Amino acid sequence: MPHLTIEYSDNLDDRVEIAGLCRALDEQIAAFPFFERGGIRVRAFACRSYAVADMLPANAFVDMQFRIGAGRSEADKKAAGDALFATATRLLGHLLDEPHFALSLEIREIDPVLSWKKNSIHARLRQKVVSE
Repeated sequence: MPHLTIEYSDNLDDRVEIAGLCRALDEQIAAFPFFERGGIRVRAFACRSYAVADMLPANAFVDMQFRIGAGRSEADKKAAGDALFATATRLLGHLLDEPHFALSLEIREIDPVLSWKKNSIHARLRQKVVSE
């Protein structure tokens, strides 16, 4: 259940290829053996209404919220966060060179008692791995 949600200011639409950012972050998550492929979700939402810092129209942001199931070690969570942040930093570096951009990432561990889900994708992908 690694789900990465990206919220970004819509003034980045012409400056960032958001679909490519999603794909790169998806690949980064999949590289870790402690995240099962069938549970990975990466999605992005443009924010049309926002207020950032001193309200200059050039101010922009990308905020990433990474929700994961319980049970991973602190070291694994830190490694995943470091890798995701490094990937985003690499892809958004041109924005970080300017004085109007904020990038953030937070990892949230989901309480298994308070989380409900069903996923038919897992069975298909597990079967694919067994038959290969």
